Amino acid sequence: MNDSPRLRVGMIGHGFMGAAHSQGWRVAPRFFDLPAQPSMDVIVGRHAEAVAEAAKKWGWRESETDWRKLIERDDIDLVDIVTPGNTHAEIAIAALDAGKHVLCEKPLANTVDEAIAMADAAARAAKHGVFAMVGYTYRRVPAATFARDLVAAGRIGEVRQVRANYLQDWLVDAEAPLTWRMNKELAGSGSLGDIGAHAIDLAQFITGQHLVSVSGILETLVKERPVLASSQGLSGTAGTERGPVTVDDVALFTGRFDSGVLGSFEATRFSTGRKNAFRIEVAGSLGAISFDLEEMNSLGFYDATAPAGEQGFTRILVTEPQHPYAAAWWPTGHLLGYEHGFSHQVRDLVEAIGTGVQPTPSFADGLQVQRVLAAVEASSGNGSAWTSIPA
Repeated sequence: MNDSPRLRVGMIGHGFMGAAHSQGWRVAPRFFDLPAQPSMDVIVGRHAEAVAEAAKKWGWRESETDWRKLIERDDIDLVDIVTPGNTHAEIAIAALDAGKHVLCEKPLANTVDEAIAMADAAARAAKHGVFAMVGYTYRRVPAATFARDLVAAGRIGEVRQVRANYLQDWLVDAEAPLTWRMNKELAGSGSLGDIGAHAIDLAQFITGQHLVSVSGILETLVKERPVLASSQGLSGTAGTERGPVTVDDVALFTGRFDSGVLGSFEATRFSTGRKNAFRIEVAGSLGAISFDLEEMNSLGFYDATAPAGEQGFTRILVTEPQHPYAAAWWPTGHLLGYEHGFSHQVRDLVEAIGTGVQPTPSFADGLQVQRVLAAVEASSGNGSAWTSIPA
């Protein structure tokens, strides 16, 4: 491992995803044999004191307050973007044009036009051996990857129906203060892009199919919220001023895949009692699979070809060395957690870069999901009319 060349990383942003990505960069090279050794060199944030503290806490060598200076540096090979969506396009395009590999958090951008520009920049860069990837990390949960493998191997036969829902409740309190995630200019969308994008990506990843049309509806349940006191120059968590919520709280839609199969999708941050409940089920002619993030180390598998008296969903504990990613970790039955997906993300990205292969999901893949998000929003604004998704 120590004889491998360094892959010098700079990360822009240091919130929730900054912590998760830092964990991935720090841990992956200690458990996986990588073709390059990731080096956590620079972390960037707007406020010098806060980003310096993040650097110290998470193990970055330096901190910086100007992302442009990071991109200008000759001693950085890869830029990891974990900022709000409205900044993704500018940063990613600048980094790729400067010859840096890019890892960008999902969804790829706030608009289709931004995503197109990013995908074009990634295509230009790839011609020179510079690659870009989107961080749809749930693909890297071993049980989810194993579900994809079973479907691809024909174990459930012809895919006939898909159901996916992602339920959270952190906005149930109508007096919870406004954050950037409730501002369309910063976040692009609400539940739809924040968590619905995961459902779209994972459904397409597991089935190997793509959505081609949707019919959906979006709803904002709480139209205004208290503005954070810090933005009013006050102390405390919320001030007296209130501001509008400009994104969706609930997204419901039906989608048709390119095979003709129908899927149903739900994304909400108002499902009281559900903290991070992401569930996907794929039914086929010979069986079915069922994945639940709250039981992330297991996969439900139904074999419809078994004798009638033996049929029923089997719980497969996805911790055997034969399962995706599992051999690098603990003995059979010793469970993995949320943070391991970020280590798997680093492994896959570094291996792809080291072998000169386009990592997935690519920016083109991210653009396709962005088109689905835009189609759902357009459908909602047009009376839930069926809306096509450009190829």
